[in-house]
Amino acid sequence: MSTYLFDFDGTLVDSMPTYGACMLRILDDCSIPYGDDLLKIITPLGCIGTAQYYRDTLGVTLSQDEILELMYKYMFEAYAYHIPAKENVGSVLKQLKDRGAGLNVLTASPHITLDPCLKRLGLWELFDNVWSCNDFNTTKSDPEIYRMAADQIGQPVEEIIFLDDNYNADLTAKQAGMIVYGVYDDTSREYVDEIKSITDRYIYDFKELLL
Repeated sequence: MSTYLFDFDGTLVDSMPTYGACMLRILDDCSIPYGDDLLKIITPLGCIGTAQYYRDTLGVTLSQDEILELMYKYMFEAYAYHIPAKENVGSVLKQLKDRGAGLNVLTASPHITLDPCLKRLGLWELFDNVWSCNDFNTTKSDPEIYRMAADQIGQPVEEIIFLDDNYNADLTAKQAGMIVYGVYDDTSREYVDEIKSITDRYIYDFKELLL
């Protein structure tokens, strides 16, 4: 049976506009300029990695804890009460589970937003493991995180299917040895061809996983 490792933002839930807005709001508040490709860079880093990037690379003078406090504050209400699952995600995950597939989550989002969102959407109980990057003390830009997740799942890394809408995360998972499926999201549509070039498969709708 197949074993899946799903990203969360932009893959399971339609949250990337909210996630991006929360991350960029901090830079806007601090009057820090940034490039158009910033979200592509920081999305695999998670909140802690992004806070470090903001301080070390972009020159934000707030402490790491202050940046994280703002991130969690801006994100919590939207994730806990409003963000929807992407189309067909719930029904497809249930069918995969019924077929005996192993379902897991690895995301840059912290548990404070991840867990209540999955529970509200009725998806939490479908997963064998739900991990934030914080659980591994590293980011999705580090190939080792995928190997550590595989060890926790108890499957060889090359037998696990990783799904993500972000180019950098897909590339790193591929470098770690996983089977990688790119996932379409409106916020990454300009990178579709790039993602297709480094993944084993690309899906536009979760229903394609049943084929």
